[in-house]
Amino acid sequence: MTDTAPEPIEGDVYVTPRYLAGSAWIADTALQPLFELGWDRHHDELGNLYVASPDRKIRLGFLPEGDDDGLWRITAYHDPFAAPAWGVCFNDMAPTELVAAFTTALAAAYTHGPDAYLHMDARQDRFDAVVPLMKEGWKLQHPRWGAVEVQSTDGLAGLEYTTGRLDETKELTTLAARWYMWGGPNGPRWYATASTGTPIHLVTAITIALADPAPVPRWQEGILSSLRPHIQLTPVVPPPPSAPTPLDVHRRASARPRPAIATTSVPRWSTSSRPTPARR
Repeated sequence: MTDTAPEPIEGDVYVTPRYLAGSAWIADTALQPLFELGWDRHHDELGNLYVASPDRKIRLGFLPEGDDDGLWRITAYHDPFAAPAWGVCFNDMAPTELVAAFTTALAAAYTHGPDAYLHMDARQDRFDAVVPLMKEGWKLQHPRWGAVEVQSTDGLAGLEYTTGRLDETKELTTLAARWYMWGGPNGPRWYATASTGTPIHLVTAITIALADPAPVPRWQEGILSSLRPHIQLTPVVPPPPSAPTPLDVHRRASARPRPAIATTSVPRWSTSSRPTPARR
């Protein structure tokens, strides 16, 4: 008997598990919920995009030409001229579905007023955000002083919750945040952080998306080589012409003229970001 290697899959694919799918390399789905609310936006001379709510109490930066690998930075303010009340960051390798889940929840919260996006709900426990992961079989790791951690069954993604006191400034500028999520094999990984003041329902929006077992669509060329040994690829089988694939729908929607948001496509093309910093 002669062993034969499986034929390579070509074209569009679905990736499982989604926490190892990497970035979709396009920002539209994560920006759209905020654009639909009519939030202000502008680009700097480097091509970074800045989005702000009308009252300037929520700000998002999409920073392909930023100083580090923090591609998405979102902050909220009690006072537009004061220090941030909370901050969330996703690096340039984070699955775009996690960012989109967060911005969708944030947009919904903004329509309900400051209590929904600035204040902690006394009825919610911080560990409510861990429940979606535990329901999908993520395991509590050996407890250590000052932190609680859960990991996926394959050990290639995790969430750490720090229980002790933290420096609020460092939470906004380093990986030493209250919530730290990561995924990938050893080496550069994707990560997301959320500071202490982040409302639990917004953190939960991320963990629900992270725990979702449904595969996510990707273009083959955009999948990092370091992830390929650890993921399952399923080809997107072309259906009859009357039923376009999800990727066809996405492409058509992106290509369709939309005067109100004519510049929403902001692909990350830069290679100038620094390597992922080691967690301290």
